[in-house]
Parts: sequence; C-alpha cells; structure tokens
Amino acid sequence: MVKKKVEMIPLDNRRNWIETNHATFSISEQCRIAQVSRSSFYYQKEADNGKDDEAMKVMDRLYLNDCTLGTRRYVEELKDHGFLLGRDKVRSLMRTMGICAVYRKPRTTVIDPAKYKFPYLLRGYQTSRPNEVWSIDISYIPMKQGFMYLFAIIDVHSRYLVSWSISNSMEAEWVVKTIKSAVKKYGKPQIINSDQGSQFTSDEYVKAIKDMEDVRISMDGKGRAIDNVWIERFFRTIKHEYVYLNPSQDGSELYRSVNTFVNYYNHRRKHSSLGYQTPASVYYGQSDEKWTQGMGNQSTCHRKDIACLHEGQGQALRVATEKIAEKAIFSVQTLTFAPPC
Repeated sequence: MVKKKVEMIPLDNRRNWIETNHATFSISEQCRIAQVSRSSFYYQKEADNGKDDEAMKVMDRLYLNDCTLGTRRYVEELKDHGFLLGRDKVRSLMRTMGICAVYRKPRTTVIDPAKYKFPYLLRGYQTSRPNEVWSIDISYIPMKQGFMYLFAIIDVHSRYLVSWSISNSMEAEWVVKTIKSAVKKYGKPQIINSDQGSQFTSDEYVKAIKDMEDVRISMDGKGRAIDNVWIERFFRTIKHEYVYLNPSQDGSELYRSVNTFVNYYNHRRKHSSLGYQTPASVYYGQSDEKWTQGMGNQSTCHRKDIACLHEGQGQALRVATEKIAEKAIFSVQTLTFAPPC
C-alpha cells in the first residue's frame, strides 16, 4: 500500500527527496525507498535548443488536420518542414504532447479491463438541458517559446465553456481542482465524459468524481476520438482561429489570450448546431444583449477585443484582461493559471 502511494507522487518530486550526502542512507537505498531508478536519478536532461518546440508546433498542426498520423508518416511529413527526426524521437514528442494515432486496432488479445476504466455512456444519448453532460479533455498549446497544456470543460447541450485552466504539467490534481471549481460555480452535471488518459483514470480523479453524489463517469472507447467530439472541436477552433494567429510569449500572456477567446466563444460566437445562437444564450436562457448590459463598463473593452479577433490584428491582450490575469491562480511548482472562482 505504501509503495503504491509513493508511486502516485510525480517522479520529479520523488527525485528531489534524494540527498547525495545523506549521513545515514546511501543514494542506492534512497532511490529504493523513493521508487526511483538510479539511472533516472543520475540522468541529466540535454539542453533544449528550441528545435523540439518547433517540431511539436508542426506536429500539432498536422494532427489537427489528420489524427491518423503515426510515427512513420510523421517522420516523412516533418522532412517537408525541415526536421530530420527518427521514429523514436517522434514517438517521444508524441508522448510529451499527449497524442497518439487514431486507427482501428486488431483485437487479437482480450485484456481484463483496468481498475478505473468506465463505460461510454453517451452513445445515442440526447441531452435536453444545460449541466446534464460535461465533456473534458487536455490539449497541447504551443507558444513562441515552449508550450503549455489547456484543460477545458464544455457543456455538451449548450457548447458553453464552463471552466478551463492552463498548466505546464498534466497532473491529476490540476484536473480535479479545475472540476471542483466549476462544480462550485455552476453546480453538478449528471455525467462527466473524458478519454482514458492517465489523469482521468487516476485514483485522485475517480475518488473526486465519486465523492460528488449522483455524478456518473463516462469514458471514450480506446482509439475513439469522436466519442469526445465536443471538446475536441473546441480545441480545434481555438487553435485555428486564435492561438496560431496570435502566438503567446509566455504562460501569463497565453492565459490572457485564452481568456479573451473563451469570452468571445461563449458570448459572441454563434453556432450552427445551436440554431445560430451563442453558447451563453442557450446555457443561461437569455439573449446576448442582456449579458452585454450586465457586463457594464467591461462590455466596451470586451467588444473591442472581439473586434480585434475579427480583424485578425492580434490586439486582444488589453488592459481589461491583464487585470483578470493578476487574479489567476498561480502555483510555483507546476505553473498553473486558471480563472478566479
């Protein structure tokens, strides 16, 4: 039991426990207690020359256009963009980005289901009201220097972005904290649907959802990207319509950028699937004019930001969103930005 709990702690944290000049325990004994291999403790990461970030930006664009790309095809595609990488390197970058090729795999071996794999509950399911089903996922977001991850929660019935957060690491604690913040603000849904990523099959995530009475867990089938199409579609929209056109310098600028686009997406961007209504008008059951009036003085700044979005001038990072960014939740260990509750 103790060993299992230790392994749940991130590897970087466990590696920091080890002291090279400990008076009692040798490095070998400390590695055994912390469940860290000695090779992992002594490993020194190569200096980042920025080429990996550039390659991942290209891979992200390719993945949005064709999610069936595997390591072999990525190698060939990246050659056209000036990157001479091997399959092992491409595979490592895909793991870092949290993506994999989507294809039908032969079912030659039947494996017992893992402890925390849950059935997909949304096949043929029709929502009838907001806060009935939430769809959640994590996506890689490139910046001018480096990258971060965006975790988002979307209401399936209204396409309203209930909550979101960005971080430089994909930890279950970050996911759970964002979900709890959304529940506190908007109430509990009946179903939360996710893929089978490690964050969503972790003890911490499963316990947090089960502690919310009457909330059921739903998970995509393996290799079934379309099972969570609502949030995947949002990720495609924010990347193609804003992130790629307005690359951010750092995490705080990315936070302000995402915050501006989410406000636009929720309150001004009309959806054909909603009869050309905005997600906010469907979620709250009121017109956009009422929302704009409720914003007061902030509505003027917001309309200017959205005008910049339409004009493609990349001027959305204005003083209004900078004030919001100052209230963002900030963690030194994981560098997390999230809207204030």
